[in-house]
Amino acid sequence: MRSAGVISGVSVAHDRASVQEIECASEDDVQTVVDYLLAQEGVTEAFSLQTCNRAEAYVVTEDAADGRRALDDFAPEVRDGGVRHMDHEESLRHLMRVSAGLESLVLGEDQIIGQVKAAIEASRDVGGIGPMLEDALLKAVHVGERARSETAINEGAVSLGSAAVRLARSELDDPIETAQTLVVGAGEMGTLAAQALSSADVAELVVANRTVGRAESLVEDLSGATEATGLDSIESAIAAADLVITATSSPDYVVEAATLADAGETMLIDIAQPRDVDPAVGDLTDVVVHDIDDLETVTDQTEVQRERAAQQVEVMIDEEFDRLLAAYKRKRADEAISSMYEAAEYVKRREVSTALSKLEAQGDLNDEQRETVESLADALVGQILAAPTKSLRDAAGDDDWTTIQTAMRLFDPGFDDIPTRRPDEQAESKRPSFGASGSRPDRNSDRAESDDELPRRVLEQLSDD
Repeated sequence: MRSAGVISGVSVAHDRASVQEIECASEDDVQTVVDYLLAQEGVTEAFSLQTCNRAEAYVVTEDAADGRRALDDFAPEVRDGGVRHMDHEESLRHLMRVSAGLESLVLGEDQIIGQVKAAIEASRDVGGIGPMLEDALLKAVHVGERARSETAINEGAVSLGSAAVRLARSELDDPIETAQTLVVGAGEMGTLAAQALSSADVAELVVANRTVGRAESLVEDLSGATEATGLDSIESAIAAADLVITATSSPDYVVEAATLADAGETMLIDIAQPRDVDPAVGDLTDVVVHDIDDLETVTDQTEVQRERAAQQVEVMIDEEFDRLLAAYKRKRADEAISSMYEAAEYVKRREVSTALSKLEAQGDLNDEQRETVESLADALVGQILAAPTKSLRDAAGDDDWTTIQTAMRLFDPGFDDIPTRRPDEQAESKRPSFGASGSRPDRNSDRAESDDELPRRVLEQLSDD
């Protein structure tokens, strides 16, 4: 019997870890992480998710211990308390919660859906997504979309950009409407920050970006935005600003102490991951620096407003979680049942062929007589396997995989001697290949018919509840 495997997960996120610890866990990009995990012993599938608030990885192995070992080095520089290890069911539920926005710093925020989808495609591109993770991740995305379409979990939700503006509004000495502001970065998070500042009717809004054209495009769409500039002009732009929000994807610091030599009184809010602002900037006189950790108090207020919606989403996740587990169990049982039927078909064809040869030696057989013999053999196989089929499905529902294996061996003590497809061939026959999956090897010519398609009665048996 082929084991479908189990999922193991690890998470370094804002609820347990600091910004610096999340940075440490995000030093490599998604595809590098997935490539590394796929090279670990026993790992057949791998997925990684990285956002400004979390760095996570998941693997599929036949044995949970192999999964834990494969993830041991995921975040070696993060203290034990900052790392959360998850078993199979915890991983499934956590992925749904993440996609639904229940694990976000800003409860119910919408950006996470796109980030999860992007991580799926990045992992798929290097061959990380197989049947097990495909089902888990598609279910997570489905839950995230249901949560937002069927509840108010994202109504009134704020992005990190708007949370940064709220924090600035509460701490600036003068009203934010009079502030000279600068957004560094014109990507997704920078755009959200710029939009939030524009909605706050700030006196001046400058957008600085490595690619000036992208900054100019953003400025054109915002009211109150007066200028777009490149990062080479960032020192003079910061000197003129009262409030600076940084949100680039640069792996290096964009703002260092020397950058603020002539800045005077300035508030910097760094919502980038990894951080844009060198921690040494915080030691400068007249400069106040905030990072993602400081935004939690701001977002707490919006979380309270959406608690009822969050409770509805929790119920939704419970329902979808049960459906996913049931689907996994049904699939694993059907794989075992399919293998059992294929083995029986192999024996049946061999014995029918022998019987027909003997009968033909005793006299001519007409087509009707041949059909009678073959129908008898088919009926015997179907009736004999009906009870084991039900037992296997019941055992799968109870997570009793020992009974499944025992039942198969009792049914045919020589089961292991019968040619069967390798696990990777079975997986490929049921699903299209993923990522870098190899081509299917040639089948045993004696079994070509049953490998290509099980008999109709077998398919009907498998679909019979």
